[in-house]
Amino acid sequence: MTNDTTNPTGGSVSATDLATGHWVLDPAGSSVGFRHKSLWGLVTVRGTFATVTGEGQVHTGGRGEGTLVIDATSVDTKKKRLDVHLRSADFFEVDRHPTIVFAADGVIADSTGNAEVSGVLTVRGKSRPLTFTAQVTAASATDVTLTGEVGVDYKDFGLPWKNPGGTMRGITTVTLRTRFTRA
Repeated sequence: MTNDTTNPTGGSVSATDLATGHWVLDPAGSSVGFRHKSLWGLVTVRGTFATVTGEGQVHTGGRGEGTLVIDATSVDTKKKRLDVHLRSADFFEVDRHPTIVFAADGVIADSTGNAEVSGVLTVRGKSRPLTFTAQVTAASATDVTLTGEVGVDYKDFGLPWKNPGGTMRGITTVTLRTRFTRA
């Protein structure tokens, strides 16, 4: 995979050559989803967060930092009862913690189409370091799209999954598609 994408004027732009400055998340071109298998692996819970905002700074050489803010109240599994449970004090406790925040303090693009992303994830008032590799799937003079998956253990954030039998354990896979446009 390469991080060069042909732009409308016929040239190509590499993610390592993005224009420096302020970039803003395009909510319509971005998504945050998750999936979690039950203890027995028979059922996979899937969902998305409908509202995501963010911004960042790009520095020379494809290095950057930024913030992704997820509205925890916008969780949507297509199962109303589960969504209510996830918003409750039994899980996200959105009345006290309405957002999930990832503050990336290091985004470093390379020439292979990848970006190493490191930062701090804050869920329900608890912060933990998080590092993962994202793929630069599009880059032009005016926008860049990063996609990736990262495993998160909800227990690291004090999320007390309270359900009969306690069958939800382990790692939740979070999928990201973030499209940033030059401000």
